[in-house]
Amino acid sequence: MRSLPAADPGTPDARSPLRYLWWVARNQAAALAAGIAYATLWWLTMALVPLFLGEGIDALRTGDTDGLVTWGAVVFGLGAAQAFTGVMRHRMAVYNWLSAAYRTVQVTARQAARLGATLPKRMSTGEVVSIGNSDIAHIGSAMDILLRGVGAVVAIGTVTVLMIRMSPPLGLTVLIGVPLMAVAVAPLLRPLHRRQNAHRELQGELSTRAADIVAGLRVLRGVGGEQVFADRYTAESQRVRRAGVRVASVESALEGAQILLPGLLIAAVTWLGATFALQGRITPGQLVTFYGYAVFLIAPMRTLTEAADKLTKGHVAARRVVRILNLEPEMTGGTGRSDGGLLRDVASGVAVRPGTFTAVAAATPEEAIAIADRLGRYSDGDVDFGDVPLQELPLAEVRRRILVADNGARLFAGRLRDELDVAGGASDDDMAEALHAACAEDIVEALPGGLDTRVAEAGREFSGGQQQRLRLARALLADPEVLILIEPTSAVDAHTEARIADRLAKARQGRTTLVCTTSPLVLDRADHVVHVAGGVVRAQGTHRELLATAPAYAATVTRGED
Repeated sequence: MRSLPAADPGTPDARSPLRYLWWVARNQAAALAAGIAYATLWWLTMALVPLFLGEGIDALRTGDTDGLVTWGAVVFGLGAAQAFTGVMRHRMAVYNWLSAAYRTVQVTARQAARLGATLPKRMSTGEVVSIGNSDIAHIGSAMDILLRGVGAVVAIGTVTVLMIRMSPPLGLTVLIGVPLMAVAVAPLLRPLHRRQNAHRELQGELSTRAADIVAGLRVLRGVGGEQVFADRYTAESQRVRRAGVRVASVESALEGAQILLPGLLIAAVTWLGATFALQGRITPGQLVTFYGYAVFLIAPMRTLTEAADKLTKGHVAARRVVRILNLEPEMTGGTGRSDGGLLRDVASGVAVRPGTFTAVAAATPEEAIAIADRLGRYSDGDVDFGDVPLQELPLAEVRRRILVADNGARLFAGRLRDELDVAGGASDDDMAEALHAACAEDIVEALPGGLDTRVAEAGREFSGGQQQRLRLARALLADPEVLILIEPTSAVDAHTEARIADRLAKARQGRTTLVCTTSPLVLDRADHVVHVAGGVVRAQGTHRELLATAPAYAATVTRGED
């Protein structure tokens, strides 16, 4: 039993598409070699059938009963061998396809996690979706076709040698005719690949458009723009359809050529062979053999055309994979060390004291998000963590010690317990405490399987407020050294918000916590509140102190209400 995917996919060679494909092939070299061996034997067992079938016909013509039985047994044995090698070839082909596809998924998913917020800035959603939907399949197919492609070359060479030995003119006819067919079909491949690339690009753009529409559907309905975007999507989908028709037109011409040209070769070989048989230059059995070979060669020739097509597609797909693998994160780390302490954003003056529940009330949401991104090392900035600049710490250590949780985080498909406890080390008591602090117990109790219920992609079965509470529970279960929350109660009602504010402060007691919010209910529970306007700190103190002494703060948190 072969296990997939591999535990460690390795470090890909992303210097070029060809180097990447070669790296994939090297990592499954044993499976490829076994598959090529089975495919070669499979082709050869088919290639030898016309030869021994002709021998049997000649034995029948001369009345050689023993020879007829012998050659009949040989043909039967070849059929049995063909069945076995065909099964094994198919098994190895599927394994090699899956191995290459899984390995590509692993390295691209790992790179996507490494890039983090950099990825959507450098590549569109459609491009990423295209890699996941089609490119991994093309790379798998490129590995798969190597098996039959190599075997087809060996089979064509073997048949050519056998035919030349029996009749040089007929053998040379096939030897010349087969390459001519390949040359005649080749001009169709370039426009096919060009149109396929254009079709794939349009599909990526359409996927991006669809993702944007779905993400902003509620806003579009609110402003009456739903129909406008629907019309744009319809127009773009028609462009994709027309591009697909253009691809199909070339594919149909290619398919027709792959039938017509071998048919002409078969007709020529059959006519020439029949002429030689009437002249006594070859036996009737050899005529049958030549006809069988002319028909047989259609399959390996079509395989070579298919190989050219799939290898080209694999090269195009590898180019897209290499592009994502060569992207570098905007944020990088150093090799420094920090024992923690005060987390301070120099640009704004926001300082988060260790072990305190701090809140930032910003005049605009964008200012709070910018501060959180700098403190969490998601954007460049002069930030100190204790006595060490944050940028000098390894990025993995920053991610482990400082967690920024915003409302853009998603719930993935899977068991709810696994989606909340991403590290996999939380006890039932830990889970219960996190759910209680986030006021999310009722959500779990309403599910038929409780925490073992499977969650749909993006948590679609939950309302916005429920998703927000579950995200908060997940952040609390992670229990980072520094937790930064961005508007964690914006989608819940006032009663729930008050309970979360109380419970959150208790759950994070003694731990460093920063909440970016303008909710008076949350601000009133904070140990320390920082008012930010114009990107810098304007006032600090407790919520009640700032209400009494800082009019601008009061206006921010009450939105001008009395």
